[in-house]
Amino acid sequence: MVVELPQIRSSLRHLERLTDDRGIFEHACGPHPRFTSGYCTDDNARLLVVAARCDKSEADGTLLARIAARFLLDAQVDSGFIHNRLSFERMWIDDPSVDDCWGRSLWGFGTAVAKSTDTELRNRCYEGFDIGARARAISLRSVCFSVLGAAEMLTVERDHGGAHALMLWAQTTFATLPAVSQEWLWPEPRLTYANAAVAEAMMLCGEALNDHKLLARGLQLFEWLMTIEVLNDHLSVTPSWGRGPGEKGPAFDQQPIEIAAIADAASTAKRLTSDRYWDIILDMSVNWFLGNNDSGYSMINVEHGGGHDGLEPNGVNLNLGAESTLCMISTMQHSSSMWII
Repeated sequence: MVVELPQIRSSLRHLERLTDDRGIFEHACGPHPRFTSGYCTDDNARLLVVAARCDKSEADGTLLARIAARFLLDAQVDSGFIHNRLSFERMWIDDPSVDDCWGRSLWGFGTAVAKSTDTELRNRCYEGFDIGARARAISLRSVCFSVLGAAEMLTVERDHGGAHALMLWAQTTFATLPAVSQEWLWPEPRLTYANAAVAEAMMLCGEALNDHKLLARGLQLFEWLMTIEVLNDHLSVTPSWGRGPGEKGPAFDQQPIEIAAIADAASTAKRLTSDRYWDIILDMSVNWFLGNNDSGYSMINVEHGGGHDGLEPNGVNLNLGAESTLCMISTMQHSSSMWII
């Protein structure tokens, strides 16, 4: 059952509170930015994805997308590697890498190219994707995030060389990751974070390369994951410390990143299969934020328009950081109900 969402103005106001002219701050203390923690590329990539998906009439979304894209482009180096940590004093404090920040940046660039109507932004992000696509990651999540970006690029340019090469590389990577066992179909010994992104990347890679076996494997993995992360009529997802074979829920704390990944993957699965089951999973994702979860608490702070950082056994984490707020909005963007937060 879908709970009607409150119409409260406006959806991006907490993101605006967390963002200055340089980028979005990573952490918050309550609703206020925690300046001393600085910025990270992971969250600015998430911001670009969410802002590019916004309704085209939202000028605030266009401005946030430009800020996020500029952050990512500045973080990127000629090799395609990317910095992740920027201090409050606006100095990079890490070495460029191909960690999650690299994969997420490609996801952001690809989404902006595919979804934005801002011509200058699209052109700059096209260039950023081309540079980033020169590199290759090792970690599975980074590979999968890059596939999500490559899939977006291919909706605009079916023969895009960099995106196609990333898909071929990911296809080879996925082929080296068999199920752990017949009972534990997942290609890792434990579920960790953004788990549904792994299944979604397989689906999208299979679709792009006409690899029906890989597409089917992605769908099978997602269906299996839902047997682990659905409890009765609601999502009961992997906690922050992970979940392995035989570990039962509910477990805490649960974080919005897992829900946002499920919503994205369910949207893709619905498009590929037309199976109404995925509408049910999308409804569960939205309603998890509205309180249909293991603790019965809303994960949306209506007063400030932000998302709580974690679901706990007897309440919520009161901090409204960038990741949680962006994951909440990303999930709500899949809802067919009216919502203005």
